[in-house]
Amino acid sequence: MARKHLLSDLVPPKLSADNSSVEVQTSPEPAAAAFVSRGAIGAVSRSIELLKSQSITEIDPDVIDAPDVTDRLEESDEHFQDFAAQIKEHGQQVPILVRPHPTQEGRYQIAYGRRRLRAVKAVGRLVKAAVRQMSDEELILAQGQENSARKDLSYIEKALYSAELERNGYSRQLIMGALGVDKAAVSHLISTAARIPADVIRMIGPAPKAGRDRWVEFANRAEQKGALEKARNLLQGSLKDRPSDERFVAVFEGLAPTKKPSARARVWTADDGVKAARFKDENKSLTLIIDKQAAPNFGEYLMTVLPELYRGYKDAYKRANDEEGSN
Repeated sequence: MARKHLLSDLVPPKLSADNSSVEVQTSPEPAAAAFVSRGAIGAVSRSIELLKSQSITEIDPDVIDAPDVTDRLEESDEHFQDFAAQIKEHGQQVPILVRPHPTQEGRYQIAYGRRRLRAVKAVGRLVKAAVRQMSDEELILAQGQENSARKDLSYIEKALYSAELERNGYSRQLIMGALGVDKAAVSHLISTAARIPADVIRMIGPAPKAGRDRWVEFANRAEQKGALEKARNLLQGSLKDRPSDERFVAVFEGLAPTKKPSARARVWTADDGVKAARFKDENKSLTLIIDKQAAPNFGEYLMTVLPELYRGYKDAYKRANDEEGSN
């Protein structure tokens, strides 16, 4: 066996793109190629450094904290219980990613894998974790890469995450990198989240089937007088235990604008008692309907004298304005 293979077991496993399996890193990065080529001692030294920078270890879930900004909304309890049961039966197959807590000795902060962490904690086990030194910006980018490789965030999760990142002082350039979207998309996400209170979004949940257009319309409806109070009452009542998509639909429909009843048509009766027409007077229009059976040819006659009637209306309107001006 070649010498380079004697040391392959010392290199820690590297998570694949979808974070579902591990692969051994066999090719050194260009910057380290010369170092590794110096022989066995160089290879051992680099392997030790890799193990220090990204070690897979078991950690007490109670010493792992959430980051300042989290990317996912809580899932339904039913789905979580199913996932926790799988963890209990088969064990944790994929490590989570953490960093040493930036301000608290002996604690960690999670980058991604919150669902796995919660499930492992629920079944009373230690959690398998990759420990990596990361800045705040690197942690956010790691969250984004995990979501790109696995199940995408829903539209409203991206919107709320973007808004909270910006509120915490992170640049839109970083948000673009974390979510893999362009500047216009980030602006739209932040704008939508700014129009819907965060507590309402969290009570509804990710609602993955809702999509961008319906969330934008939801924001429009939420701006109606009394709409937010109505939404909160619905979400705290009978909708509380329903799936997220059902909660969204129920509140979305509950906030639909109330249609004003159409004005009723009234009958116009001539001096001779003939009910010659019906009319409907609304805000922007007056509709006149001639009854041809009650007054044959009246409609045709009305159209022939309509120009004269309109001229008389204009003259009368002008005289009224002139008199008002002279006073």
